[in-house]
Amino acid sequence: MTDAGSARETERHTGAAPMGARASGTEVPGPKKPNFVRDLLAPAAGFGVTFGSMFRPTVTEQYPFEKVPTQPRYHGRHQLNRHPDGLEKCIGCELCAWVCPADAIFVEGADNEEGAQFSPGERYGRVYQINYLRCIFCALCIEACPTRALTMTNEYELAGPTRAGLIYEKDQLLAPLEDSMLPAPHPMVPGTTDHDYYNGEVTSVAPEQVEWVRENRPEEPALENFKDVTAAAPQTGAADSEEQA
Repeated sequence: MTDAGSARETERHTGAAPMGARASGTEVPGPKKPNFVRDLLAPAAGFGVTFGSMFRPTVTEQYPFEKVPTQPRYHGRHQLNRHPDGLEKCIGCELCAWVCPADAIFVEGADNEEGAQFSPGERYGRVYQINYLRCIFCALCIEACPTRALTMTNEYELAGPTRAGLIYEKDQLLAPLEDSMLPAPHPMVPGTTDHDYYNGEVTSVAPEQVEWVRENRPEEPALENFKDVTAAAPQTGAADSEEQA
């Protein structure tokens, strides 16, 4: 070890002032002297924080036994919404899949059949998947949706025992069917266009839609809610009146 290194080592162990400080007359504070009262009260200062909070109201959330409601605009599990007559709002445009930064959404569109539609317009989302192993809940997909078909709920319990179970399919994402809705497929409300649906002008199921489902899907359980709904009989034309005369 060099002389300079030996001097530094000696100063570190003995607390002696450096040579330059002694030469210039600068005073260097030495080690603090023991203070019995100060050392005795030092732990009490730390425990003071603990004792001070012991008698305050607790803020711990007892989850999952007590669930605290989330904020109204919380970004939770996604939901595919329906129109008031039961048709799906998703038109299979795939904009949500394209805008997703985590590539968590897969959409496959298909054409609606004439008179038996899943959504207003020409197309609907035949396949809809969201991979919650990838989703970052950024809500960009919500902003991209042109028909407000996709929104986010307040549900946040998305854990599961398998990875495959966290890939939600369309039937898991669709909004629950209300009693006033008729499950698709069925025709649109007579005399309306897809723009009428988007503008919110369709507010209920039409009797013609109920009759169509009765003829094509008589086993549909939702028909129990429309027992008293019947379509108006077609009006007899003037030509038919003349023939009867």
